[in-house]
Amino acid sequence: MRRYRRTLVAVALMATLVSGTAGWAAGSGQQAVDGPPPGSDAWRHDASLGRALPDPETTPPAQVAAFFGTLSALRQRDLAERHPSVVGNLDGVPVELRYRANRIALAKDSRHTRLAAPGRQILAFDPRGRGTVAEVYGDLLMSRHVAVVVPGSDIDAGTYDRSGDAYGTPAGMAASLRTATGGRTAVVAWAGYTTPVGVGLDAATGGLAEVGAERLARFTRGLAAAGVRTPALFCHSYGSVVCGLAAAEAEASDIVVLGSPGMRAASAAALGTDARVWAAKDPSDWISKVPNVEFLGLGHGADPAAESFGARRVPARTARGHTGYFAPGTDSLRAFASIATGGDVR
Repeated sequence: MRRYRRTLVAVALMATLVSGTAGWAAGSGQQAVDGPPPGSDAWRHDASLGRALPDPETTPPAQVAAFFGTLSALRQRDLAERHPSVVGNLDGVPVELRYRANRIALAKDSRHTRLAAPGRQILAFDPRGRGTVAEVYGDLLMSRHVAVVVPGSDIDAGTYDRSGDAYGTPAGMAASLRTATGGRTAVVAWAGYTTPVGVGLDAATGGLAEVGAERLARFTRGLAAAGVRTPALFCHSYGSVVCGLAAAEAEASDIVVLGSPGMRAASAAALGTDARVWAAKDPSDWISKVPNVEFLGLGHGADPAAESFGARRVPARTARGHTGYFAPGTDSLRAFASIATGGDVR
C-alpha cells in the first residue's frame, strides 16, 4: 500500500509538471508523421520497368536492397529523378542514390533550401508536418565505425541543426562526436520521427516514441541492407524512450542513453537486445526532477542511470545541464568517442 501511495504521488507530480503549472512549458499535441513517403501512389503505379516496384510501406529493407541490386546505374538514377521523395526515404536504397534523390527533392522545397547546400549528405528528407531529416557526417560506406544520434523534444527539419544550443541538436551532437573520434566514425544526425514540442503530455507519454521506434528500427535495418556497418545509437532525452522501444528490433552494437527520462523498460535486460546498453546523467541535468514511473500511460519507467537498471555507466561529472553531454572537453564526450569506436569506458 505504501508503494502504491508513492506511485500516486509521483504520478500527481508528473501531471503537475507536464501541465505547465510548475513553470514548465506545456507542449501541444503532435500528429506523428507515419506511413509511406510522399509520392508513393505515383511510385506504385509506375510500370516503366515492366514489373512492380517495391511497396514503400511493406517491403523490408533487405528486399528493397535486393531489388535495386538488379538495376543498372542508369535505371537507378532514372527512378531517383522521377520519384525523388520515395527513393530518398526508402530504407535499403543505396546510400549515394539516396543522397542524389534528396538533392532533387530539396531543390523543389522552399522551406528547407539550406539542406540543399553543396556537400551536405541528406540521407532522408520528408517535408510533411514539421519535417523529418537525416544527415550524414563522414563516409557512411567506408568508415569502420558508425553512430546514429537520436534526439529528444523540439527537434524537426527546421531545428535539428539550429545554431543556438549547438550540443543540444542532433547535428551538433553528430559533428562533435565525429570530431572526438578523430574522424574515424561516420555519424548520422537522425531527426527521423515527430518529436514532442515542449514538456507537455506528448513528452510524458509514449505515443510519439512508439511511431519513432518503428521508424528507427527500420532505418537501422536499411543501413545494414545498404552495406553500412552496425551503428552505435546515442539517444538523448525523449530519444532514449524511442531507443528503448526500438531496442529489440534495431540493428545496433551499442545503445547509449543520456539525460533519459526512462526507456519504458524495467531493466537493461528487459530491452531484449544484444547491444551494449550505456547510460549517462550529469548532476545538474533537470531530467532528475522527472519521476521515474510508468502508470496509466504517464511516465517512462525506471531510470537507466540507476545502478539497479543494469546499464553500463558513462561518466558525466563535467557535463553541464540537459544538453551538455557532447560539449568538447567533457568526460562524457570522451566516453562516447570510445564507445563509438568499439572501445570500453573505464
